[in-house]
Amino acid sequence: MLAILTFLLYTSIVGAITYWFTRREKLETSDGYFLGGRSLNGWVIAGSLMLTNLSTEHLIGLNADAYRYTVAVMAWETTAALAMVLMALYFLPKYLNLGLTTIPEFLTRRYDQSTQFIASLLFLLSYAIAILPIVLLFGASGLEELFDVSTTWGVDRSTATWMLVWGVGILGSLYAVLGGLRAVAISDTVNGIGFLLAGLLIPYLALRSIGAGDLWAGMTQVYQEHPEKFDITGDEPGSFLPMGVLFTGMIVNQVFFWCTNQSIVQRALGARSLAEGQKGVLLAGCFKLIGPLIIVLPGVIAFHLFADELGEEGAMLAYPRLVKHVLPTALTGFFAAVMVGAILSTFNSVLNSSATLFSQGIYTHLFCPDASELQKVRAGRICSVVLAVAAMTIAPTIDTTGSLYEYLQQINATFFGPMLAVILLGMLTRWATPLSAKVTLILGPIVFYVLVFGRGEQVQSFLRHQFSLQSDVHFLHLLAVVFSLAVIGMGVISWWKPGKSKTLPTRGHYVDMTPWRLANHVSAFVVIVTLLCYMFLAA
Repeated sequence: MLAILTFLLYTSIVGAITYWFTRREKLETSDGYFLGGRSLNGWVIAGSLMLTNLSTEHLIGLNADAYRYTVAVMAWETTAALAMVLMALYFLPKYLNLGLTTIPEFLTRRYDQSTQFIASLLFLLSYAIAILPIVLLFGASGLEELFDVSTTWGVDRSTATWMLVWGVGILGSLYAVLGGLRAVAISDTVNGIGFLLAGLLIPYLALRSIGAGDLWAGMTQVYQEHPEKFDITGDEPGSFLPMGVLFTGMIVNQVFFWCTNQSIVQRALGARSLAEGQKGVLLAGCFKLIGPLIIVLPGVIAFHLFADELGEEGAMLAYPRLVKHVLPTALTGFFAAVMVGAILSTFNSVLNSSATLFSQGIYTHLFCPDASELQKVRAGRICSVVLAVAAMTIAPTIDTTGSLYEYLQQINATFFGPMLAVILLGMLTRWATPLSAKVTLILGPIVFYVLVFGRGEQVQSFLRHQFSLQSDVHFLHLLAVVFSLAVIGMGVISWWKPGKSKTLPTRGHYVDMTPWRLANHVSAFVVIVTLLCYMFLAA
């Protein structure tokens, strides 16, 4: 009963705070609904960025990978901080100066409307088949493992998963559909505070338990008994995340995700000034540096405690088992509310971005070029509902064997390389043509899919034979190859059929473009701490 009460209390507080700060919002215009009226401050942006990205697929998925492999998987977090520095200093000033609502809108101005249409479809496809269903599935699985929902409700696990998926999905949809970006961002910020507190509490309690009340003694014991787990290089044969990918596909992945991905960039596009936008992005980058303490270290601790009991096949149960082992009963409801909040944050943020993409890039292009502001908002809401129902239907059917986190990254990478090539060449050159952009956006994902999924085994066999390799080529290396081919292909097509160069007219300064005075200092701090982290753990 206490757990239920604390769950309801925290969830109600989040809802009440969100309502209070958004009750006078004007949601009838595109800027009001999709960008929060361009009124977001740095702390709200930071909280929303963190919770849009971090969810149960990280808490359970990355901790499962750390349990099964090593802390090398923290590269997904630490290298993200470097990409966020690039976003704050280079990409964000360009976006705000152009007055963009969506990234595909940039493609319209640089290439043509057909390029925007294709890009919007690809974004929506990646959200529909990867992010939305997997976020719901991870959330439902985590809640089931942590709180034994099936037993409490007297149903089987499959039925409990369906119930949880639809329950969380409907709640998340209400935030996104009814409240717009500002409601999403504020709820993300409040949930983000709870996420940080609850996430740090788990390794703290676990290490104190191992060290008989001494936190450092617990950490020392785990490290001394499992030093191999703290190898950040990932250089063992057939590594799950070898060090080499940090210099190839990981760069492509992180730059796309944190600098050009609509569901992430949209938070910063809603900034009330460049300074607040940079502050939000860089603060989120600092939060990323402590992320491994929440979504990697607990996996190693769980290995220390439960390896004999769970075995390798029980990796997905590692984090839930650790939480149940160390969390006091009085805090169970609070932790459940934080987990639900993390799921909601990612789910409703992606839904809001999907609504923006559909309304601005597809609805006005195909169906109603002269749509009013209210019609655009209504179209976005309908898109959110359709995607939410699709995700809630697909999620319980996904195969949960293997690493779901890596599966999510592989599906996303199908679109990342070609999309980044088109955006970067659009920004950095004047010679890239609309034809080259469209061909790249269509053929690029097909090439990656064939290399990794369609003919993956044959491709890996060929590469092992040709280059005398003992293990498969990591999919991030293949992502770098596809990105390089996309850049070369755009160059060849643009040379073969050159087009008239197109400038990027601005829409005027919608916000104050004065940079944040601490932007360079905080950026340097993030870079130095990231490098020191690798130097220390690789020693």
